Amino acid sequence: MAEQQIDYEQAEALGISHEAYDEVLDIVGRIPTMEELSTLLAMWESNGRQQSLYGWLRGQRHTVERDEYLYSGNADHKAIKEPKVKECVEIAHNLCKKLIPNTSHYTLNTGTLLYMVGNVSTEFADSEYARQCLHLVGEPMATGGHDEDCQYIELILSALQSGKLIQTSGAIGAGGLFRSALRLTAPLGYDILTPREVRLDSFLFGEEPGRYIVVLSESTDDQFLLKLGEARLNCCFLGRTTKNRIMVDGYDFGPVTDYTTISK
Repeated sequence: MAEQQIDYEQAEALGISHEAYDEVLDIVGRIPTMEELSTLLAMWESNGRQQSLYGWLRGQRHTVERDEYLYSGNADHKAIKEPKVKECVEIAHNLCKKLIPNTSHYTLNTGTLLYMVGNVSTEFADSEYARQCLHLVGEPMATGGHDEDCQYIELILSALQSGKLIQTSGAIGAGGLFRSALRLTAPLGYDILTPREVRLDSFLFGEEPGRYIVVLSESTDDQFLLKLGEARLNCCFLGRTTKNRIMVDGYDFGPVTDYTTISK
């Protein structure tokens, strides 16, 4: 059951001022739920009321101690041979058999910047890739340890989007970064580079929570990085959108239509 959304009258009955409610409305982009209201206002109360809620949220520092930039991952991964780039093409096709509709409400141009916000993860055991391609049977990914960081990152990205510093963002989910980036950029494609200190299959197909793909214009790049620094959020530059093709580490994975339509 969806959580009840709180309107003006209900917020007022709870003792929330119209000014504070309007700022939450601006950040969330719709009528907020009770959980969203409570979270934002609690964060505001704990960090001082000298600024507006919106102004504070956009510039606040993260009070939660960060994880290391690179997660240690599962030791069992070492026993699994790392695929080469060309072998990842077949994996990508296997993970993108179903139609991936473009449900975006924005228009992207080629050359738009792509970042990943969050810590780089070496985890891939609990993923579609592990189940479908490696035939590993594992427990569903535990998300409890990531909830606080996910909530924080989503609030910061929402504020940055409201401030027009980013165009859009999306969590890395089923199918990993490869498929999540495709959902965000289709019908355009992307040309990305992967970090050398991480297994290629982990980076492309791992599904560990707490990582987000962000799309932004080059004109707001410096401000975006400044705000992430203030918020103490890690990020890595991925690459740029292309004209209907997918490239990874200089290797051509083919046209976007190979992945966004059902093979006949």
